[in-house]
Amino acid sequence: MQIDTPYTARHYAGFAIVLIGLMLMMASASAPSPFYPVLQRDIGFSDPVLTGIFAVYTVFLLATLLTAGSCSDHLGRRPVLSAGFAGLALSLLVFEQATTVEGLLMARAIQGISCALLLSTLSATIVDLEPPSHTGIAAIANSVIPLVGLALGALVAGFIMGVAQAPKFDIFGTLIVLSLVLSVATWALPETSPRHEGLLKALRPRLGLPPRARAAFWQAAPAIIAGWATGGLYLSLGAPIVSRIFGIHSTLMQAFVVTLLSGMGALACFLARHRSPRQITLGGTAALSIGTALTLIGMALPSLPLYLVALAVAGMGFGTCFYGALRTLIPLSAPNERAELFASILTLSYMAFGAPTLIAGLLLPHLGLTVTAVGYGVLIVLLSATAGLLRKYTATN
Repeated sequence: MQIDTPYTARHYAGFAIVLIGLMLMMASASAPSPFYPVLQRDIGFSDPVLTGIFAVYTVFLLATLLTAGSCSDHLGRRPVLSAGFAGLALSLLVFEQATTVEGLLMARAIQGISCALLLSTLSATIVDLEPPSHTGIAAIANSVIPLVGLALGALVAGFIMGVAQAPKFDIFGTLIVLSLVLSVATWALPETSPRHEGLLKALRPRLGLPPRARAAFWQAAPAIIAGWATGGLYLSLGAPIVSRIFGIHSTLMQAFVVTLLSGMGALACFLARHRSPRQITLGGTAALSIGTALTLIGMALPSLPLYLVALAVAGMGFGTCFYGALRTLIPLSAPNERAELFASILTLSYMAFGAPTLIAGLLLPHLGLTVTAVGYGVLIVLLSATAGLLRKYTATN
């Protein structure tokens, strides 16, 4: 953390607020996942449309990261966070009310824009407000909390769907209220990025990297791509795999797939906190490659216990691939470069997250779920193995 003023109780409170905000934002991204099979049945749309609804979030998120991802470096953290949470509340309201494909697309588009502003700004603010007595906790938080948020959002949504009479209202109404509260609460944060010139230049579509971080960024890129492609696979196809391949139609069990993947990723990041970035990345790519290969065997048999154990192993790789990259890159950015750095990291992440998912959606009607999922899995095995080999032979730390 690098701020000019002494670290006070207000900074601790601000750090807690942005951690809660990051978890809420990620929970809001995974909470719709258990609803998709139900909405597909009730509204009546095809598998390609389903993945299109999923992918539109990524498209708008990427477009916003490429243009406005670094705007909090120029406007200040607080106004961007406040606007982002207000936009998130609006997107959740539109999703809760949606009864058509167009409504779902609109909700996901607004959510993509809002989450892009929040992702880069929250990540940078967490580093800004890192307590000096807990050096390194920002990298852990930026890796673990998104995974915990994804896990809780899907699991809680799946549980409420099984017990509540109006689950959409209960889930999204709660998320809307919490988002609005955070939109106001962010103004209590100490401002860690005062306004300065250059906003219009920063709005031009581009990927900006601090000079010191450029070589390390491209070295870490293969592991980032492999990890986030795994997240895209299980957030988009995880529920249909459980339902169609294993014949389990419980919404809670379908949500558990996302929870297991994300939860094991979070646990692995925490356990690896004392390892070097190189050790973390090598272990993560190995776990991702082996775990994903075993999930394919579990689907082929089919064996649900093997599939879940393998998914836990893959989840460990999913989390630590990203954590290793952050441990490498965060120290290479100055405070006024952090939102720009995180915008670039997240742009790469969500390209890996969304592009294979969109392609898989287009292939589903022609190849079927099993062949498409296996093809996607083989791609992840190859990506993660390649990332591990590149890291082993090109890095020394």
